[in-house]
Amino acid sequence: VQLQAFGGGLVQAGGSLRLSCAASGRTFSSYVMGWFRQAPGKEREFVAAITSGGGITYYAHSVKGRFTISRDNAKNTVYLQMNSLKPEDTAVYYCTAGSRLATMAQPYDYWGQGTQVTVSS
Repeated sequence: VQLQAFGGGLVQAGGSLRLSCAASGRTFSSYVMGWFRQAPGKEREFVAAITSGGGITYYAHSVKGRFTISRDNAKNTVYLQMNSLKPEDTAVYYCTAGSRLATMAQPYDYWGQGTQVTVSS
């Protein structure tokens, strides 16, 4: 599976962005999909994940209530709607695919190239 994330950019605090991650291959619908982020000088951290059918979602505490993960298996795409953005959300955001829902990076098998999100105060 090849993943390509896009939709990042510069936004003011309180604003919104929607990230998309397009996947190649016919097995997209069998994968758990996730989003992680990495800020400068910090470790990569879990943001959100969604099961293969979209029935279960899970969020990091820091984004719960502000971010929404969703997927369209017909379009091989996973989304991350980010609302009420804060400067501390500034990071490179990565989409990832794996066989089970996890909040650690290691269980995920495939990673996209990342898209920069910058939130100004």
